[in-house]
Amino acid sequence: MDDWPAISVVIPTRNRTGLLQETIDSILGQDYPGDLTCVAVFDQSPPDESFALDTPGRRVVVTANTRSPGIAGARNTGVLLDDGELVAFCDDTDLWLPHRLRSQVTALGAGHFATCGIELFNDEVAFARCVTAPTVTLRDLLRGQLPSMHPSTYLMRREALVDGFGLVSEELPGGYGEDYELLLRAARYGPITNLAGTGVRVRLHNASHFSVVESSETISSALRWMLERYPEFAGAPGGYAQLAGKIAFAEAALGRGSQALRWIGRTVRRRPWEPRAYLALAVTAGVPAGAIVGRLHRMGRGI
Repeated sequence: MDDWPAISVVIPTRNRTGLLQETIDSILGQDYPGDLTCVAVFDQSPPDESFALDTPGRRVVVTANTRSPGIAGARNTGVLLDDGELVAFCDDTDLWLPHRLRSQVTALGAGHFATCGIELFNDEVAFARCVTAPTVTLRDLLRGQLPSMHPSTYLMRREALVDGFGLVSEELPGGYGEDYELLLRAARYGPITNLAGTGVRVRLHNASHFSVVESSETISSALRWMLERYPEFAGAPGGYAQLAGKIAFAEAALGRGSQALRWIGRTVRRRPWEPRAYLALAVTAGVPAGAIVGRLHRMGRGI
């Protein structure tokens, strides 16, 4: 490519300044020939101007979240602040491998949205996860969430994001699942380009602002919101069962046994072998939800 497009990289952050610099360094260190602007959006915390940087081809802009509190508003604040032709997302604990942007921009071509594989890591383990297909469709996403299509891998054409499939939803209760919901809308707009190779290292940690146990009310509300607004799930039993199973687990963690059992029933009617139904049943029987979540996290998985 002779003319590499400018890219805006939006990094929502909240009380993680210790890791933020490492994230920014991994982005500024890309072997990408075009201009990069990191927009660090401080959500519900004061902006730290010490991260600001202005050098040829590489900038860091610091701002407060000026939209709704939470990750969705923070992402949208960053998107609208800069004017790069392409927009990428990165969480404030994740790291990009040096080739990530060059490879994705090349693969994206005239497309509107691209993702790539990830490596989950902490001080003890590291293992790769990816979707092997070169394109991902709405039908693929309705069959079930694809965790390796992580928001830190998203690369989008600004025009499509702002005026096409639309910004990150700030209506989704608590912002939970906003990344998956954005993928669904983007895939409605057209197939998503995907690179199977690893481009991002996603840190495994216990500091998520969405603890399943502590945020079960939000999780249940958000996923029910998603099922209502995407009637296509009615024709995708696997995807419906996955979301219904998560709702069942959240309701069980809240101690609402009758609601949990109702959602367990909806889950197994769509897919009898869906494991989330049986994890939710275990919680209704008295197994601590936190113990199950902790075990899954140590395996690099979630509910």
